[in-house]
Amino acid sequence: MKKRKVTAMILCAMTALALAACGSGSGSGQAAPALNDSVSEDAGSDSSSADSAASGTGKSTILIAYFSVPESDGTDAVAGASRVVTEDGQILGNNEYIAQLIRQETGGDLFAIETVQEYPGSHDALLDFAYNEKAENARPKLATQIENPDAYDTIFLGYPNWNADLPMPLYTFLEEYDFSGKMIIPFTTHGGSGFSQTISTIEELQPNAEVVQDGLSISRNSVPQA
Repeated sequence: MKKRKVTAMILCAMTALALAACGSGSGSGQAAPALNDSVSEDAGSDSSSADSAASGTGKSTILIAYFSVPESDGTDAVAGASRVVTEDGQILGNNEYIAQLIRQETGGDLFAIETVQEYPGSHDALLDFAYNEKAENARPKLATQIENPDAYDTIFLGYPNWNADLPMPLYTFLEEYDFSGKMIIPFTTHGGSGFSQTISTIEELQPNAEVVQDGLSISRNSVPQA
């Protein structure tokens, strides 16, 4: 157990330092164009690698699973944690972008948690949709599956903070998979609330996993510089 905790600290520190270094190197003094769950071209340029790992068929023992809903309507809203940045026509969700940065530093496999249903692309509609899902305690059906979850011993788990809670597709995901004996390292993008109580919720849903308490929490306004 001690060895696993040391491993978690190393992974978290390596990722945080790498992201901080990238951010400090881009300080132009100008705010990056931001809307609500998307970011720039650089992290998304290795699309073939991301696609090949999406089904969890890579040889890495690290899986970077993330849920991300880009808001592409150009609305700048205070309540959203899915801010969008576009560059050269490419749109990435905040958590998708951070997941790809983590992949660059760890060599892990990417896995997008996607649902059968589509989420609205405009901020106000998405806000209402997410609120209603939570009120109904919904479990959206997933459209993607990890082919070989047993191959991984470390799971980076990324999500936006919606209504001070996990997005409901994360409940579906964590209830469908058993990550007993594995290490879960949460990361989130948010509008000021950090993790809220989501780490405790992950622990409840995965009681036999080792959930790292000090995961990576990034303000949506800091994502474009990460």
